[in-house]
Amino acid sequence: MKFLVPRIVRFIAYSDYLCPWCWNASRRIGRLEEEYRGRIEVLWRSYLLRPDEKGSRDPEKFRRYTQSWAGAGAEADAGEFRVWSSQDPPPTHSLPAHRVAKAAARVGSDAFRRVHDRLMVAYFTENRDISSFDVLLELWLEQGLAAADFEVAHLDEIEAQVLYEHDQAREWGANGVPAIRRADNDAVIVGAHPEELYRRWIDRSLERGEGLVEAGSPSD
Repeated sequence: MKFLVPRIVRFIAYSDYLCPWCWNASRRIGRLEEEYRGRIEVLWRSYLLRPDEKGSRDPEKFRRYTQSWAGAGAEADAGEFRVWSSQDPPPTHSLPAHRVAKAAARVGSDAFRRVHDRLMVAYFTENRDISSFDVLLELWLEQGLAAADFEVAHLDEIEAQVLYEHDQAREWGANGVPAIRRADNDAVIVGAHPEELYRRWIDRSLERGEGLVEAGSPSD
């Protein structure tokens, strides 16, 4: 038996866990995912602002850099950004956090979203070193996830997936993050834009893809 279901519009969001503007964009997109539940799907993909581990960073220089987070923090719907003041060293590179996010995605979409959000809070609010696997395991276990599932983050195929997504983003014209595009369209929106801009884009996308599609088992 055939039946009709609403068409779902898919978006791909490229983001990095060391990017302050990505946190604001993620919060806005998360609210829109709830608002348009069942009508849109957002697929989060990796982008590496610091792809290579370059050793320790000068703590004072990094602390001065984190003062620039005030720009992202000044937005009305921003997360809580704090100038670096913890005993943790600055993260050395982006890759470990993305590995762990991919491991969470293997567990399920809810696990991914919880880990995704937790990584942002850990870095920007708590000033944790999210390039340390010890820290990442602690954050993982806080979410009630199994330690055995965390080990997936160390698989070569997970690293390959992260690097592929980063390269793909560059090919699509994402020369910075956050960057969002429709899965069926080449157009990319780069930058953390107001929620209303994303909403208008979603509404236009739904109107253009308006209608119902057939679903059902071919054997019915």
